[in-house]
Amino acid sequence: MNDKRIYITQQDFERLKEIIKDMISRQGIDRRSLDELEHSFSSRDESGLIKEVRRIKNSRSDTEWERIEELGAELDRSTIVESDKLPQDIVTMNSKVCLKDMDTGKDEIYQVVYPEDADIEQNRISILAPIGTAILGYKVGDVIEWRVPAGLRRLKIKKILYQPEAAKDYHL
Repeated sequence: MNDKRIYITQQDFERLKEIIKDMISRQGIDRRSLDELEHSFSSRDESGLIKEVRRIKNSRSDTEWERIEELGAELDRSTIVESDKLPQDIVTMNSKVCLKDMDTGKDEIYQVVYPEDADIEQNRISILAPIGTAILGYKVGDVIEWRVPAGLRRLKIKKILYQPEAAKDYHL
């Protein structure tokens, strides 16, 4: 992700902000639950279980906070555009896109969806997945680069196969 301005509808912006709020709230609840569990085990001298709870707590919170921060950063640099004025070559929520992996030359097709609609077997990727967050708001021809554990991933937005706003599907 970089400093390039991205485009998003007001409806998607509001819904994604709500997802971030829910994640932050859930993160706090999960952390408190794990803190209580850790305390419970320590009072019974269960050192192996305490270590496991701490490992889960630390790894889980890092991943959750990373996703929250990435999505928040994307939204912070977004420009809100009315649904009927959004260019048809922009990746929006529920858009189906063809991406070209710049390193392998292979095409990949994904649909960017809200977390509850994600299904990797149908190539429906959550906005909270790194690739979902990375492509939101970009347009055909843009190359997106971001760090993954294996190095740098570079994808070019080759084609928008379906964009709800272009199809006037505003109810999604």
